[in-house]
Amino acid sequence: MTGSIAMMRRRLISIVVPALNEEENVEPFYAAVTAVTDTLPDCEWEFIYVDDGSTDGTVEQVAALRQRDSRVCLLQLSRNFGSYAAIRAGFDHSRGDAVIVISADLQDPPGLIRGFVERWREGYHIVWAVRAARHESWSKKMLASAFYTIIRKLALSGMPTGGMDYGLFDRQVVDIFCKIPDRNGITFMTLFWMGFRQYQMLYDRQPRVRGTSKWPLGKRMRSALDVITSFSDFPIRTCSYLGLATSTLSLIAAIIVLFDRLILGLGEWGWPSLMVAILFLGGVQLVMLGLIGEYIWRIGSEVRGRPPYILMESLGFDVSTPALERATSIRP
Repeated sequence: MTGSIAMMRRRLISIVVPALNEEENVEPFYAAVTAVTDTLPDCEWEFIYVDDGSTDGTVEQVAALRQRDSRVCLLQLSRNFGSYAAIRAGFDHSRGDAVIVISADLQDPPGLIRGFVERWREGYHIVWAVRAARHESWSKKMLASAFYTIIRKLALSGMPTGGMDYGLFDRQVVDIFCKIPDRNGITFMTLFWMGFRQYQMLYDRQPRVRGTSKWPLGKRMRSALDVITSFSDFPIRTCSYLGLATSTLSLIAAIIVLFDRLILGLGEWGWPSLMVAILFLGGVQLVMLGLIGEYIWRIGSEVRGRPPYILMESLGFDVSTPALERATSIRP
């Protein structure tokens, strides 16, 4: 009898929505998502907007939504910590049996949520929405293609070529992820690396209709470095291999020069060749030091133990819940 009651219980699904200056999208996004979730009456829902330091009216828009729908919740971070920190905050405070992460810009179609839930009920722990096509400028497509190509070759060989940052994650996966103290990791790469039973659904990523992208070139490059240094030892091993190869070539060149000069009496010592050798070796050393510095900086970041985010305000959460007790907050 108890088992039957458990099976009949409507399962709660949390939808985590990181948002930075998305006041124009808050209302349209809510309308589009609820148009889908309301067709799944056997599930209960909570909508967790995570404001990542917005300077526009995003917070006020979400607060107005909550007055109409008590399922809408808000986490307001003290400043901009980045979308991955915002997603972690949403994970920490989610109460659902599964968690869906989706951006507020409506480039990812909410209609896929139906397929997510179906695959989850079939037993999959992670259901990804994988981009089959991107309706964006050629420069963004080129950068995205280069980014995922590098990740596939150097870090995560099974990563889909189109990338993914939209999907459903079972509570078991979310709980384990929240225990991983990685402050420089990329949320979706870590989730992919974790394993479990995963399913991939293809879709076409739509162009942004309102607002502007929050992912400039600098952030994309940093993300690539974070992934490579977190999941691959290739760069640091390359330093060793390059140093060994350079030393070997230098020794061979020195032997040839000495042989020509001392045995055959050919050539001049000259300074141009010396300057070329010095500049070449100096450049190699600087590249190596830069790569080593990237690893050391990330080690220092982990050792300092700073929280990935700081919670300033919240709406719709019981302050006595374990999730809020775990979070770092500047309010009692």
